[in-house]
Amino acid sequence: MTQVLELQFETAAGKTATIMIDAPKPTVTAEEIQKVMQTIITKNVFGGQAGALVAMSGARIVDRQVTEFELEVE
Repeated sequence: MTQVLELQFETAAGKTATIMIDAPKPTVTAEEIQKVMQTIITKNVFGGQAGALVAMSGARIVDRQVTEFELEVE
């Protein structure tokens, strides 16, 4: 199973932008995440077509498990 930390921001254009980080440390806390997100906003680290990141809107860890099937292909 793999995990991805998704940091969700509001942009200056009123849209939502998401930064995804693979394999976050298992002990990451909400306080640490909030501190990093605030630094990204304050330092204006990222920008895009939707403008600068201006506010935090959420954060979550997504667990992903892939199960492959072996198929007989002609």
